[in-house]
Amino acid sequence: MSTAQITRPLFHRLDRIVTGWYRLIDRAFDSYRPERHYMRGRGPKWYAKHGTAAAAAI
Repeated sequence: MSTAQITRPLFHRLDRIVTGWYRLIDRAFDSYRPERHYMRGRGPKWYAKHGTAAAAAI
């Protein structure tokens, strides 16, 4: 068995492990938090379309 036949699967496994660690770190330190961007109510376009009477009826 040659050295290339031994090292190729070893490098492949090592590459998968390193890739997995990078993905884990990316997910753990992801700065995007969707709860910070939720909608807080109707916006100005809704009020322009429906008027203030529709807003008072809600």
